[in-house]
Amino acid sequence: MFDFPHDTGWMEVICGPMFSGKTEELIRRLKRAQIARQRVAIFKASLDTRYESDHLVSHSQQMIPSIGVKNAWDILLHEKHADVFGIDEAQFLGIELVEVAAKLAGDGKRVIIAGLDTDYRGLPFEPIPQLLAVAEYITKTLAICVQCGNPAKFTQRIVESSELILVGASEAYEPRCRRCFRPPEPVYSLKSQLSLGEIKK
Repeated sequence: MFDFPHDTGWMEVICGPMFSGKTEELIRRLKRAQIARQRVAIFKASLDTRYESDHLVSHSQQMIPSIGVKNAWDILLHEKHADVFGIDEAQFLGIELVEVAAKLAGDGKRVIIAGLDTDYRGLPFEPIPQLLAVAEYITKTLAICVQCGNPAKFTQRIVESSELILVGASEAYEPRCRRCFRPPEPVYSLKSQLSLGEIKK
């Protein structure tokens, strides 16, 4: 798929809405690295208990063993034991993941990260926007809109909640296209979500 560099680390980001195959693609790449007999370490946020606490599990039920971490910094405890790092559900690990991933790549590791690029409001979901800016390789996945069948870019929350992070699957979310997506009220502006310093007119 990629013309990978030599003698250096790099970052790959897989992003898109829920049900678009992000975890499935992450698992595919990690399994290929294992077949190549590379040392692989796989992580996900410990708060994600939707399927298995000690495995990455896609919505299509593909699985691979993983380590649950409470925060991004815990990943660095395993740096000496692997050459390829897989990290799923990046949006649960916070902005610190950007620094952690950059350190791993700077130390010669291949870092593959999957996560939501927008939240349930349709706004950029940290830390994916920052990771996209510093990654060498980016894969954008799309789902299928359950309302009309168009390519789906958005994740529609279908339960009542204003929490930014609400762990759930098909009982709480569904993929929607731009036309069918209904953001919550009030609609927050994109400007109010940018957190990399004060925005000046």
